[in-house]
Amino acid sequence: MLKKLGLIAGAAVMAVAAATSSASADDCRGNNRAAGTILGAIAGGVIGGAVSHGNGGAVVGGALLGGLGGNAIAGDIDCEDRGYAADAYEQALDGYIGQRYEWTGRGHGYVIATREYRMDGRRCRDVTAVVWRHGDRFTRDATACRRHGEWNFV
Repeated sequence: MLKKLGLIAGAAVMAVAAATSSASADDCRGNNRAAGTILGAIAGGVIGGAVSHGNGGAVVGGALLGGLGGNAIAGDIDCEDRGYAADAYEQALDGYIGQRYEWTGRGHGYVIATREYRMDGRRCRDVTAVVWRHGDRFTRDATACRRHGEWNFV
């Protein structure tokens, strides 16, 4: 079992390295959605494999969900702004419900945790993110739950 997890982790590390080098080159040239999809799919597959102890269906499911999430987020936020937005997400997930956590870079936006609840014994929060990019407004709703001390979007 450990050997199987080691193989999954090794493949994931190599895939992340390959995708990061090609995606980061495209990332700031306007191909945010492709890079976000690739990196989201890789992260989702790794998480699915780790949580399910190498179950192939969970790896594929995690990759699909991660790819969809990465595509949506990357399409709204320029690569230069992702660090600022990530800080706002982190503050909203750990901060007060209803508090607006703003970020500013080339674009700007904010994140609000709208409610907190328990799902399957885990602490979860619904958040709404609003992003202004190139004069357009984008709104996204998401849910994140704590697992092993980390927030994971579901």
